[in-house]
Amino acid sequence: MKTIKDVARMAEVSVATVSRVINESGYVNVDTRKRVEAAIKEINYTPNEVARSLYKRKSKLIGLLLPDITNPFFPQLARGVEDRMQEHGYRLIFGNSDENEVKELDYIRTFVQNNIIGVISSTNYPESDIYQKLKIPIVFLDRTSDDNPSVYADVREGGRIAAREIVDRGSKRITILQGPAHIKPAQDRYLGAIEVLDELGITYNVIQTSSFSYTDAEQWAKEIFDKYIDTDGVIASNDIIATAVLREAYRLGKAVPEDVQIIGFDDIPLSSLLSPSLSTIRQPAYDMGREAAGLLIKLIEQDKVDEKIIQLPVSFVERETTRRKN
Repeated sequence: MKTIKDVARMAEVSVATVSRVINESGYVNVDTRKRVEAAIKEINYTPNEVARSLYKRKSKLIGLLLPDITNPFFPQLARGVEDRMQEHGYRLIFGNSDENEVKELDYIRTFVQNNIIGVISSTNYPESDIYQKLKIPIVFLDRTSDDNPSVYADVREGGRIAAREIVDRGSKRITILQGPAHIKPAQDRYLGAIEVLDELGITYNVIQTSSFSYTDAEQWAKEIFDKYIDTDGVIASNDIIATAVLREAYRLGKAVPEDVQIIGFDDIPLSSLLSPSLSTIRQPAYDMGREAAGLLIKLIEQDKVDEKIIQLPVSFVERETTRRKN
């Protein structure tokens, strides 16, 4: 890795002169500046952003905190954030909290130590003192908060759409996978689904799950058909769980969608590659990430912010785990 000393040696100047050029501090004559800039370009030198921000007391670093990077939904969020930030010259420091409040606090402290100037967080604890005490702009992503800017999808409507679609396609004995109790979006999509089923007078069963992970998905898929063997429609808490349900249905010799219909949630890339491909509720994850980044940039740069709460629409993606409407 090239250092500032390598730049100084090539440009035949002092390290202090290179530092003044990089940090735009102090006088450097035009010819010397050109030599330094040419040397930087030739050896592809990249200044240490943290050290540079500490020197200038002005950072371009943003902290991004996600709850579970193994869930394909969250890398889509992260990509949207990163692309928008890079367009405006910002860089990310990333943390994966594993939905653990202690680990989350540790990452926030690490962000602060690295002189970040803003945070985007997909936290399950938006009202925590961790965030109340921060003196920098915060945007919650895929989460809601009464007191802070937030970007999220209308997941409650997503639950309603899933319930309507599965009923319209003929399911009468429906099982809902509720999703983790501590994750508000999971509960919102569950509440949306039961609102519609109650309105329509459809009997349904509920299985409470404690995570969205691959590791636990298989046991809940088995529980559906052990407890409710005549289930003919499943509304899953996310696409990962829906994939496990699809696999279990085939293990039991059930035809999908003829014997049992399945609707997921999120529309992760895997959903379209399954056989049969998964019908699901699409959250615009990449767009959500871009919106959150754009909102944070406005807050940092103190631009006018018309909306601090941004809700994006969801939609039903019809594939092969649901029947065609009559």
